[in-house]
Amino acid sequence: MSGRINFKLNGKNVSVELDREKKLLDILREDLRITGVKRGCDTGVCGACTVVVDGKAVKSCVFPGKNLEGTEVVTIEALSVDSVHPIQQALIDAGAVQCGFCTPGFVMELYALFRSKPDADDAEIMKALDRHLCRCTGYETIIAGAKAARELMKERAAIIL
Repeated sequence: MSGRINFKLNGKNVSVELDREKKLLDILREDLRITGVKRGCDTGVCGACTVVVDGKAVKSCVFPGKNLEGTEVVTIEALSVDSVHPIQQALIDAGAVQCGFCTPGFVMELYALFRSKPDADDAEIMKALDRHLCRCTGYETIIAGAKAARELMKERAAIIL
């Protein structure tokens, strides 16, 4: 498939030329220079490339660009325009950020979860986090940060995009 794709990215309308079977990750990084989304495994396993499409967390490395037409995509860049987003702050406070490579994916996964289900229980948080790999933290701090983020999101509901 070749042609122009139009979608909304972080609140702004964008249009890109799409050739072949380009994935969302490549469109974001190569065409639109959105570098907060990370390339990890290229198989949809590690979660480093997670973004939110129409309210759902997706692995951009396997998301077909041809499915973008008319969608709304949110990346990590949209979350901390004027200040640190509550999810980011909770992870920082919990010490869940070491090398930081996986952090944008975790943040976007939690963002999608808490947007759709602000009162997500611990099991739902664990299920969401289970879709991500981190080689540095051992996960305890990420889990603690995610639970703290849930509470911060409730307190600061006006900050949510």
